[in-house]
Amino acid sequence: QVQLVESGGGLVQPGGSLRLSCAASGSIFSINVMGWYRRAPGMERELVATITSGGSTKYGDSVKGRFTISRDNAKNTVYLQMNSLKFEDTAVYYCNADGVYSRDYGVQGYWGQGTQVTVSS
Repeated sequence: QVQLVESGGGLVQPGGSLRLSCAASGSIFSINVMGWYRRAPGMERELVATITSGGSTKYGDSVKGRFTISRDNAKNTVYLQMNSLKFEDTAVYYCNADGVYSRDYGVQGYWGQGTQVTVSS
């Protein structure tokens, strides 16, 4: 099977930092794009950041300059370094992997289960 498992969420104060990790497991040959999305209560899921296998990145406007996405292709792992956190960053953060080429399922997309990030004083 192919699975994405997020970790690193928690409770932080405004202005604090947090680092999220997402590891893809299974008989995976390659992953085209990995990224992070988030959903706050009562709101739609929104893009946080994405990164291609070649290292090209995109960020949502609300996190530019504060968050940094990176990945380790050898480990099929993506990271999200979150700095200068604000109340508005409170959400469930979901890992996404698109264009996952695996032995058993060909090319598909996958979502992680989500990890809670709460910014509160």
